[in-house]
Amino acid sequence: MTLEQLNELPAREAEAELLKCCGSHRWAQRMAAARPFVSDEQLFAQADEISSSLTNEDWLQAFRAHPKIGENKAAAGQTQQEANWSVQEQSGIQAAATDTIARLARSNRDYEAKFGFIFIVCASGKSSDEMLSILKRRLQNDPSEELRVAAAEQQKITRLRLEKLLNQ
Repeated sequence: MTLEQLNELPAREAEAELLKCCGSHRWAQRMAAARPFVSDEQLFAQADEISSSLTNEDWLQAFRAHPKIGENKAAAGQTQQEANWSVQEQSGIQAAATDTIARLARSNRDYEAKFGFIFIVCASGKSSDEMLSILKRRLQNDPSEELRVAAAEQQKITRLRLEKLLNQ
């Protein structure tokens, strides 16, 4: 899809495409309403600006659109394109040792029990050991700090997915 094509989509279709990049409905609605974008840079800047206005519940909604790190199954409601992107983003898991995958699963459960949401990390280019290390380190955060950290990771994922959406 090109930026022009995104700009020309009816609002509901644009929202659906943008939801593939960030699972917050408020974010996708505001992005669709902000069109037309004159450049990729404006699109990315608008995405960041709208992200900065999201509520905690908006972030939690975005997090729920992701599969857990190390899981093969798609998140509920995830499109095939989103599932494919998740597999690409988590490619560092594919070569992981069985023990590492088991430790990731345990740490994921500990994380979710502590914070009430799944572990979100921009996994692109990270090995399974790196993700496990990041997860263990972030388990030390207090809940309000961790929500901010997870939101920042979601913003990185959103940027990568916007680039993929526009076939860059």
